[in-house]
Order: sequence, then C-alpha cells, then structure tokens
Amino acid sequence: QVQLVESGGGLVQAGGSLRVSCAASGNIFSINTMAWYRQAPGKQRELVALITAGGNTNYGDSVKGRFTISRNNARNTVYLQMNSLKPEDTAVYYCNAQYYTDSYSTSDTWGQGTLVTVSS
Repeated sequence: QVQLVESGGGLVQAGGSLRVSCAASGNIFSINTMAWYRQAPGKQRELVALITAGGNTNYGDSVKGRFTISRNNARNTVYLQMNSLKPEDTAVYYCNAQYYTDSYSTSDTWGQGTLVTVSS
C-alpha cells in the first residue's frame, strides 16, 4: 500500500504565492505519474497539473503560466509552486500518484487534500 501526505496549504492574498508538497511512502517499486487536482465547493474536481517520471508536464488551461509542477524522485515527492494566485484558485488540492508495486503491476492512490484559500 502507498500513502500520500500533502502539506503547505493555507491562506494567501490574491497575487501571492504558495507551494504545496506531496510525499509518497509505502510499498513502492517506482512512481510513474504524479498529479495535482483541485475541487472547490459545488464544483467538479479538475486536473491542475501532472508530471511523468521523465519530467514531462501538462497543465490545466486556467493555471498555465502561473503554476509549476516538479518532483524529487529520490524523496518520492511532488511539488506545486503556485504564483499570481487568484480567488478562483481557492480549493482543496489533492495529490494523485500512479505507481508500480512491482515490475508488472500498477495502481494509484490519492492524498487527503490540503486547503488553499486565496483572499481578494
């Protein structure tokens, strides 16, 4: 089993910056893709950013140019640097990881989420 623990959420003013982190632990052979999703009250959960094991990235249209996803493979940790934050970025941010438990089997898991609140 693999566990994901997010940290770094909090309250920030519009235009400010924040970095959230997600650390994976447990029975991991290797991690493939890691991603950040977010969900605001009354809204659908949406993809924010993802990063492959090779470092290729994709971003949601609403955060392109403002957010940067990165990872430290030695620490099994993924980061999301959020700049120029807007009130509409307010949401619970969830980490997701796709991983290999051995040479043949894959699975994925979710973190519990960390709340990011952007005040106007």
